[in-house]
Amino acid sequence: MKKVLITGAAGFLGSHLCDRFINEGYFVIGMDNFITGDKKNIHHLEKHPNFDFIKHDVTEFVNIEGNLDYILHFASPASPIDYLKIPIQTLKVGSLGTHNLLGLAKAKKARILIASTSEVYGDPLVHPQTEDYYGNVNTIGPRGVYDEAKRFQESITMAYHRFHGIETRIVRIFNTYGPRMRLNDGRVIPAFMGQALRGEDLTIFGDGSQTRSFCFVDDQVEGIFRLLLSDYEAPVNIGNPNEITIKQFAEEIIKFTGTKQKIIYKALPQDDPLQRQPDISLAKKLLNWEPKIGRAVGMKITYEYFKSLSEEELFKSEHKDFKKHIHL
Repeated sequence: MKKVLITGAAGFLGSHLCDRFINEGYFVIGMDNFITGDKKNIHHLEKHPNFDFIKHDVTEFVNIEGNLDYILHFASPASPIDYLKIPIQTLKVGSLGTHNLLGLAKAKKARILIASTSEVYGDPLVHPQTEDYYGNVNTIGPRGVYDEAKRFQESITMAYHRFHGIETRIVRIFNTYGPRMRLNDGRVIPAFMGQALRGEDLTIFGDGSQTRSFCFVDDQVEGIFRLLLSDYEAPVNIGNPNEITIKQFAEEIIKFTGTKQKIIYKALPQDDPLQRQPDISLAKKLLNWEPKIGRAVGMKITYEYFKSLSEEELFKSEHKDFKKHIHL
């Protein structure tokens, strides 16, 4: 039985990856420090014979006993609410955390897949975004703590590949959604769905002409799984190229939920990308992958998940005191 370490295992995407690898017959070691992850996302795996969990901050030295075949590094704040509250930890998990896990991969002779992001493209001047585009990122802006953490993560990963011969994979993840997202984490889909369920008006930042492309989590996990098992070491975009404006999407949510809310507008945050659409030609060619689940189906599944949450979860705000739990 092959063994895989998944960091950020209690997060939205990390927990779905744990499920997939267990279902594929792997022994999964999950690792998380619960800064943004949630224990309930992996509660169903606690007694599974092929799952083990280690509570640990990957910015500290990481050691795993015994053999290890694969490492998937998904430990990082991923929403603006999180990385703007804990900017230093965000930079540390992308730099120190990645360094520690690359060192573990070297010691164990394990293949490592790094979770990068479409945010490495910044506010793009090329549309749609291809893997050979270098990006347009403000290094000192508030979003720079996330964008540059991921860009450094890619750089050190390729350095380990070239210098040490480590088997590396890099996935650039575009907007992904589905069950287990945090309802109030500041990202577009949970924000709109939460407002709709609470009977609040839907908030658009800017005029709503900015675009996003939303990929359902099952499609994303399939792309990541195929990339890990491929023989390609450079970054690959995994996302859904079906682009939509934020205003159109808000109108779609109102129609979908049958609510009567209005759309209200607020100022656009600094460096918020105006366009986001992946070019997935490389993924199609290398991995024979493209998304299969349309937005109508994916949104219905996601909405049913959010509707199932308790009233306490529906109305609570994100107010974690991160500084009590981490070393800044």
